[in-house]
Amino acid sequence: MTTNSNEQTTITKGDMRKCFMRSCTLDASWNYERMQNLAFAYMMIPIIRRVYKSKEDISKALQRHLEFFSTTPHLCTLLVGILGAMEEQNALEDDFDESSINAVKASLMGPMAAIGDSLIWGTLRIIAAGIAISFSQNGNILGPILFFLIVNVPCFALRHICLKRGFKFGTQFLKTVGSSGVMEKVTQAASILGLIVIGGMVASMIYIEIPMTVGSGDFAQPIQQYLDEIMPGLLPLGVFGIMYYLLGKDVKTTTILICLIITSIIGVFFGVL
Repeated sequence: MTTNSNEQTTITKGDMRKCFMRSCTLDASWNYERMQNLAFAYMMIPIIRRVYKSKEDISKALQRHLEFFSTTPHLCTLLVGILGAMEEQNALEDDFDESSINAVKASLMGPMAAIGDSLIWGTLRIIAAGIAISFSQNGNILGPILFFLIVNVPCFALRHICLKRGFKFGTQFLKTVGSSGVMEKVTQAASILGLIVIGGMVASMIYIEIPMTVGSGDFAQPIQQYLDEIMPGLLPLGVFGIMYYLLGKDVKTTTILICLIITSIIGVFFGVL
């Protein structure tokens, strides 16, 4: 196996294949403190064992990859490839800066998550669900089958391509992408797409209706109608804004969820919601 500098590498196709298979477990050990760090370190083990010979070097490498990690699972193999090449370079060069490995990981996982979440969860999954639902409503077995294929075939292809390209780019990835300005443009586009998707989800998935009426007799009109005339989806937007504000004040999501449930129960009981 060769890198983009045409130098021989000790990392074999078998090692890369193991990393590919282990990438499917990225969310299997998710935790609130460091999120996907355990599974990411698990993915890197075949490469770490291949390039390092001493237990001390292996331990240091594992500790590096047990730091905080979070990104879209389907793109994680890009980082595995890049960091794998960097780990190998670190094993070969005495003056290699080990801290650059985690620096690269920290700088790339955020933009990758923005791109991946927008494309995979915000676009591909929704398209697949729309097609699957249209078939399933008529009792067609193709519904769930198409959903499974439309989501998983591109995602597994992405895992393979990202792993191969990531290792090929290696330590030259940041230099190449940074000089071209591609990452900034793709990140900006993905952020815009993500905001559009979030806006659509707020309007379609948050449902609040006030049944109370204003007026009497034939002239009684529901308050909800007036609110919709002012701005459709005004109440869902308001609730979303409150949640966003509370999260910005470091209020725990569990606390917000419990308060929302209690408020909803009380509102329905008194006929306000």
